[in-house]
Amino acid sequence: MNKITSAFIRVLRQSSSSGGTSALLGRQLSYKSDLSLDKIYPSARLQIYTPPPPASGSDKFSGFIPMDRLEITYSRSSGPGGQHVNTVNTKVDVRFKVAQADWIPEQTRQKLLKVLANRITKDGYFYIKSDLTRSQQMNLADALEKLRTIIRSQEAVEAAPPSEETLEKLRRRQERAARERLQLKRGRAQVKADRQGPSGIDL
Repeated sequence: MNKITSAFIRVLRQSSSSGGTSALLGRQLSYKSDLSLDKIYPSARLQIYTPPPPASGSDKFSGFIPMDRLEITYSRSSGPGGQHVNTVNTKVDVRFKVAQADWIPEQTRQKLLKVLANRITKDGYFYIKSDLTRSQQMNLADALEKLRTIIRSQEAVEAAPPSEETLEKLRRRQERAARERLQLKRGRAQVKADRQGPSGIDL
């Protein structure tokens, strides 16, 4: 045993006997890393809360999702992850009733009811699940981003109808393809006819 180790043990014994906090070289002896979350984000909080909604100035979805209007449940996640999977509920299930979601613009909500008809339950609930990571907060953020993507996809600008010039080009292209197909069929039929022997000859 070297001198540094023996000195370290001596300090630990003195601190334990005196009942004080262990200190070595002017630093507190602890097992918490300097990169722990409470030191990196001292004012952060993990509670889920709903921020005030932004001012609505248009008929487009603003991205604001009221957390108190969602039903969020957590469960054990599947897939690899070791013992952490069996002990922590990290999988997130988010559901809400689309017909009653007044935080979605009316026109967009009607589109969602048609597009998501096969994914809405009989009770009117739409489910979104996420087990992308081993963190509840990250999976919740992923589920909310999925929901925003689905809503915004229905607000995408619809493509303008094709012009008359484009329609004429498509019509000519279809006619040319039909002529080529018929010509190919006639050529193939002629080849088959030439392979057959003479018939109907009286001897």
